[in-house]
Amino acid sequence: MEKTVLAGASYSNRKFFMDNKFSSLPEPVKKEIKSLCVLSAERLMSVFLMGFNADGEIYFEILPEENFAQADDIGAEYVMSEIRRDKAELLKALKLWYIIFKDGKL
Repeated sequence: MEKTVLAGASYSNRKFFMDNKFSSLPEPVKKEIKSLCVLSAERLMSVFLMGFNADGEIYFEILPEENFAQADDIGAEYVMSEIRRDKAELLKALKLWYIIFKDGKL
């Protein structure tokens, strides 16, 4: 399945990335995405990615960092379900935005 990475953060490198294709998102939305990614990477001590599947559904991906303990699958599921609950409006708006603009007008 085709995936498009929207943004990500690394706990060990203390870095954040947002794909330039999404530069047309409003600044408050970009700040909220940055906060979500950075805080999630810190909580999980990992690389945290979020993006879109081909159908516009938002996905989260957690990649373990080299110098840290093995990934905590239960903790990761908890964090992702918490995001889906607490950020439901943001995720719904992002999905709608992506579906409308994914035809190359990003």
